Amino acid sequence: MDQSQKIGNERIIVTDALPYANGPIHIGHIAGVHLPADIYTRYLQKRGKDVIHICGTDENGVPITLAAEEEKITPKDLVHRYHNMIVNSLEKLGIKFDNFSGTSRVLHHKLAQEVFLKLFHNGYIEPKITEEMYCPNCKRFLSDRYIEGTCPHCGYPHARGDSCESCGSWLEPEELVNPRCKLCKSTPQKKKTEHWYLMLNEFQKNLEKWIQKKKWKKTVKSYLQGWLNEGLKPRPITRDLNWGVPVPLKEASDKVLYVWFDAPLGYISSTIEWAEKIGKPEKWKSYWKNKETKLIHFIGKDNIVFHGIIWPAVLMGIGEYILPDEIPANEFLNLEGQKISTSNNWAVWVHEYLEEFEPDFLRYYLTCIIPETKDSDFKWKEFQDRVNSELINNLGNFVNRTLKFIEKYTEGKIPKPCSFNEEDKKMLERVNSLIIEIEDAIANFQFRRAAMNWMKISATGNRYYDQMKPWILLKENEKRMATTIYLCSHIIHILATIGELFIPFGAKKIYSMLNLEEKEWDKLGEISIPSNHPIGKVRPLFKKVEDEEIEKQIRRLKMSYLSIDDFKEMDLKVGVIKEVDEVPGADKLYKLTVDTGESRTLVAGIKECYTPDELKGKRIVVITNLEPATIMGIRSEGMLLAAIDGDTISIISPDKDVSPGADVS
Repeated sequence: MDQSQKIGNERIIVTDALPYANGPIHIGHIAGVHLPADIYTRYLQKRGKDVIHICGTDENGVPITLAAEEEKITPKDLVHRYHNMIVNSLEKLGIKFDNFSGTSRVLHHKLAQEVFLKLFHNGYIEPKITEEMYCPNCKRFLSDRYIEGTCPHCGYPHARGDSCESCGSWLEPEELVNPRCKLCKSTPQKKKTEHWYLMLNEFQKNLEKWIQKKKWKKTVKSYLQGWLNEGLKPRPITRDLNWGVPVPLKEASDKVLYVWFDAPLGYISSTIEWAEKIGKPEKWKSYWKNKETKLIHFIGKDNIVFHGIIWPAVLMGIGEYILPDEIPANEFLNLEGQKISTSNNWAVWVHEYLEEFEPDFLRYYLTCIIPETKDSDFKWKEFQDRVNSELINNLGNFVNRTLKFIEKYTEGKIPKPCSFNEEDKKMLERVNSLIIEIEDAIANFQFRRAAMNWMKISATGNRYYDQMKPWILLKENEKRMATTIYLCSHIIHILATIGELFIPFGAKKIYSMLNLEEKEWDKLGEISIPSNHPIGKVRPLFKKVEDEEIEKQIRRLKMSYLSIDDFKEMDLKVGVIKEVDEVPGADKLYKLTVDTGESRTLVAGIKECYTPDELKGKRIVVITNLEPATIMGIRSEGMLLAAIDGDTISIISPDKDVSPGADVS
């Protein structure tokens, strides 16, 4: 199908899931949401489409109040700080928006209250008396994230009242095993309160018909179908909090709207704000109230149910706005084989990354590993390898060698070409076919494939340059040399224009060196560089990422802090070494039999610093609840603690004769 037909000439709204203003953003936010949305919007703009890119920070709800209480500041101050930090990070990374707002603004509060009242008067919101979790110690009702406990599905001990970070299950507070107040750790009680419910069950049939027609990712449709198969039930949309959008009813003056009811409305309020900023306050309606508009939500998989069921139900209940057209939800990005955890500081924070590296490096690498169909993994070493081999040795080398040749041998001007031979035509056909591949990939939200084919254009240019050998043609066939260098310059111009999607800062450098503006997208394949065109100053496109830079980042990760709860999960006990045995074939290992209240076997790499006689009878500290590991064929059932200083190992020992099995805390 022709891509212009697939995308169409209608108006398009592109939105990013609103990041919570309770902390800085990390690479998971970028890879899953903001970067693909930015690439897609840039592409549509290059195709001349009427598109606006809308976002903002999510500034209401429990995540905000919890973070504010932990920092002992007001929610307003917290929101202001992190909103600005997020905006700054996104701008420096080249993520562009037509408007980036926030949900604590008066305009948003007004819209959310109006929508609530419309749904209420239309009969889609009803009050119910329910029993909710209440902390008698804190004297407050506990909204979902104020409660933690053990996940009933996977046994994770720090699941929240709304979801489990470990297995990803959505939860209700009453489902938690051994629930406790997050603030004071006491056991909450059930207490009656009144809340207002969105009657989701009323929208079951309409949602089923609507979703059935969509050609979305299988993961998105199957997830939504699972909810529909279970049967939709009324869902509470109010909370007992003192921060957020006040419920516009006298009888609910002490409650606010649930953050997942008001947050998606931020897409509309941000568009209204945009219209006001450009001096056309009614223009937002031509997007949100126009049936020809396509609404595209870039989100992570944890937001599928809200954008695919609850949000459309709200829009259906109002009856004034368009429904989502596409929900290209992505999976999760992991970090060095582990799930990103903000509470444990196991993350790459964007503002910290930008202090060390080029923004284009992160944009390109994340594009290559966007978790489009399954979870993917950010690895610092792979980051280095792909940046150095692809952005620098492939793209950077092609740009530099071509333009340096022009600077040195053709008086700084792109020479006039002669007629094209078969090799020239085959190369151009290859490049033009890759352009079509890129268009198809982006139209189908396959950004990894798009980036791969963009890099293939550069590889094609490099191969052509090597095959033609312009440094030899310079002496043997000047006309062929001129044609070769001209066509290489043409490819570089294409690479810069497409490259604006992936590496916008590098693309600008290439334009500057070429002394050219971007090409029109629909004329990418046309050869349009004027003959004898003077180029600009040639300089290296990027600087290589060195080993020590990557090692620094890996060390930083290893220094990530544990939460106090994580520390408490470690079972530390005093042990006494009873037996010390050699491990056949191992120069550094001992097999230790240790009494920790029960006999257990440890394999420890301490042979170079201790003799068996020094170890027998020695009291040590052992982590006893580690997953057993098989080392040199021996099952090791724990780990002893030791200080390491260069080649010196010093076992940590209690300074008094405490009994084996005594707890260490």
